[in-house]
Amino acid sequence: MGERGQTGGEGGAKKRAPTLYFIILIKLAKGLGLLLLAAGVYRIHDNNLPEQFRQTLEFFHLDPEKRFFTELAAKISEITPAKIVLIARGTGLYSLFSLTEGFGLLFRVPWAGWLTIGESAFFIPIEVYELLRKSSYSVLVILCLNIFIVVYLFQNRHRLFRHHGQGPKAKD
Repeated sequence: MGERGQTGGEGGAKKRAPTLYFIILIKLAKGLGLLLLAAGVYRIHDNNLPEQFRQTLEFFHLDPEKRFFTELAAKISEITPAKIVLIARGTGLYSLFSLTEGFGLLFRVPWAGWLTIGESAFFIPIEVYELLRKSSYSVLVILCLNIFIVVYLFQNRHRLFRHHGQGPKAKD
């Protein structure tokens, strides 16, 4: 008999998978963070953004008349409340996608594994392109993390997820 929680045979408990739990933590944290960001963005949709930007600069004792800040203020003034709501909705929708992945992985449903593999693999070429265009440590870390997630989940999919019809055999 194996250690508690380490049995993997018929009717046994699922094996512990600390790496899977790490991936779940990443997905749930990302989903929660994006959901909070969406709520924050939505909250400012009816604010006077140029005035709020000016006040923020003054709070940090930055000169709002510098060229960089005046150009940024001009771009901020082009943002409409409708665009802000659209950004908030898109961010909220994507956060639900990450939360679905996280909870699906937590309950070890096979489709969540494939969903996570697909989403992580989708961003790999984009991140490679960004690295080739402009070197960035953060993009490199995210790229390595996505490659790791894809490889780990793909190689361990049969061990981590009980596929339909592979449950304990019925006794006669």
